[in-house]
Amino acid sequence: MAHAHESNAGRIWKVFAILSVVTIIEVILGIYKPDALHRGYLLGMSLLNWIFYGLTIFKAYYIVWAFMHLEGEESSLKWSIVLPIIFLVLYLLFILLTEGDYIYGVFKDSTIKWNF
Repeated sequence: MAHAHESNAGRIWKVFAILSVVTIIEVILGIYKPDALHRGYLLGMSLLNWIFYGLTIFKAYYIVWAFMHLEGEESSLKWSIVLPIIFLVLYLLFILLTEGDYIYGVFKDSTIKWNF
């Protein structure tokens, strides 16, 4: 029996539209930098940066979901791929925020000058 080839053009356009909208939102926020988001802080980082991280993680997850065909896989396989990535991203974000704040504090409160 020969299988009929299904066209995925509609699905591809849907994925393209969703990723384009998220990217356009990121670009608009990056250009205009609303004061309420840029000057507001949460856990030592501006709200605008948190939004960028969230949108970037959403795009990465959606790309994996759509182009690596995770939507049709078993739930256990999905979670075995997604959970370690979530853990690593949160861990790297924690290290970046903690160490960045420490380095900023060292240079801010000492006699060492900023040379970079």
